[in-house]
Amino acid sequence: MKNRIFMYLFIFTLLLVVFQFMNSKKIIEDYDKNLLRAEADVEVYKDSIANLTMQLDDFSAFNLSKSQDALNYFDRDGVDGIRLEPIVKDALYSMNEYDGTDHPLIPYAGTGGKKLVFNSIRLLNHKWIIADFSDGTVWGEMLISYSLDKNDDLRFKALDQLLYPLD
Repeated sequence: MKNRIFMYLFIFTLLLVVFQFMNSKKIIEDYDKNLLRAEADVEVYKDSIANLTMQLDDFSAFNLSKSQDALNYFDRDGVDGIRLEPIVKDALYSMNEYDGTDHPLIPYAGTGGKKLVFNSIRLLNHKWIIADFSDGTVWGEMLISYSLDKNDDLRFKALDQLLYPLD
């Protein structure tokens, strides 16, 4: 009787060990599969980051803060070009608050009694700005020249502009 109990315990223990081995093997295979998939994803993400970095460099090519020559131009006059950028943008955005229908810089009139206003402004270098404007119905873009006079007052001049046709 004792021998049978020991034999059943041995068989039960053997089955338990085999079950644990198979279960552990399956878990390790799943971990390995997940690890390989994660490594592949990391490579894809690294490529995506590299592509986005190149695109960012392309987009920031015409940008005052990235143009050392433009910043050097301001440094010669004792002006901090990086601090000047928000001042120039604020000056242009403040032109959005005007009386009447004629914008001080945009040569077009708004439609339906709406005012044309600047939506986004980008300083290209130490002389030029590109800006887009809209009244909610029509929109356009313009190239603006800017300069600082002897009193450090900003002067703006519209160089060229376009108004997109309505569909």
